[in-house]
Amino acid sequence: MPFDVRDFPAADEPAGVQRQRRLVAVWLFTVCGMILVMVVLGGATRLTGSGLSIMEWEPLRGVLPPLSPHDWEKLFALYRKIPQYTLVNHGFGLAGFKQIFWLEWIHRLWGRLIGLAFLLPLLLLWARGAISRRLVPRLLVIFALGGLQGLVGWFMVASGFEADSTAVSPYRLVIHLSLALVLYVAILWTGLSVLRPVPQAIPGARAARNATGLACGLLALTILAGGLVAGTHAGLIDNTFPLMQGSLVPPDYARLHPLLRDLTQNLPAVQFDHRLLATLTAATVLATLALGLHARLPRGPRLAVAALGAAVLVQYGLGVATLLNAVPPALGIAHQGMAVLLLTAAVVALHALRGGRPWPARPPVPGRPAPVRLEQAGPG
Repeated sequence: MPFDVRDFPAADEPAGVQRQRRLVAVWLFTVCGMILVMVVLGGATRLTGSGLSIMEWEPLRGVLPPLSPHDWEKLFALYRKIPQYTLVNHGFGLAGFKQIFWLEWIHRLWGRLIGLAFLLPLLLLWARGAISRRLVPRLLVIFALGGLQGLVGWFMVASGFEADSTAVSPYRLVIHLSLALVLYVAILWTGLSVLRPVPQAIPGARAARNATGLACGLLALTILAGGLVAGTHAGLIDNTFPLMQGSLVPPDYARLHPLLRDLTQNLPAVQFDHRLLATLTAATVLATLALGLHARLPRGPRLAVAALGAAVLVQYGLGVATLLNAVPPALGIAHQGMAVLLLTAAVVALHALRGGRPWPARPPVPGRPAPVRLEQAGPG
């Protein structure tokens, strides 16, 4: 499987090696938790209109907030030049600007903290010999992608400064969200593989494993479709369920041509596609749960599949509630955060069900902590 990290079978490892594994895994899981918070903060900035309150991208100087009345007036003057102020927030004063500014500033500061939380422990653990040279290149690539994510974030925000624009481009928002999910899954899978490097042989689990993989793919598409719904504000129309305009498929579906334009610009179609993908994802997850119970999975994989089933029901219910209430900020933020938790459950379940056989172990260097090694993935 991608992102697998292989090393000694856990039963044969000394206690020191297991501690090293747990240390590296906890670090990676902590970064995942910070990314989850970042996604929630991003949803909050979008739903409150805070994302356009900082008109400059200053990776270093931007760490400090405005420190004087002159600094505040300067930033507020810049904000008054963009369409969001003139078309949406015209007339609100400096106090109103400060409210939206602080949320966006915290969002950007948190992104910088994620970079530090990834890079500094990486260097420390590498220096201590806890991470082998084979694993370091992958982690450095992940760090570089994190830096790219900051650039993509500014690329997204800049689209909101264009003429007659009061929000960011939905296409750029989806790109930003996609890269965040790629980073999250890569770090999570690597952490899981560091913690449990040897796939468990589970007779009869192939069907459940294949269904889980399908659910992961559908879930990824559903989340990206949700990003498009958020970016186009398609959740503010047709606030009924399960029907749209009195039918399962909205009457004006496929109104625009070509089809790609309809799928991304026709708001009823955008919302319907998200509904359809969410329903297919939920059905696939519940089928996965049934297959897992039928296969009599071991305790760990069984609990992972059960958690996935519970998470998809919670997320589906949140999605319906968010739609019926016309996307209030609290429900919208909860729905976005729960999407990442559902993705987490899906990845954990897929990892628990992954097949394969361990590769031969390499003996540790005497007198030095055994590093976490990145080996070639086995079959399955």
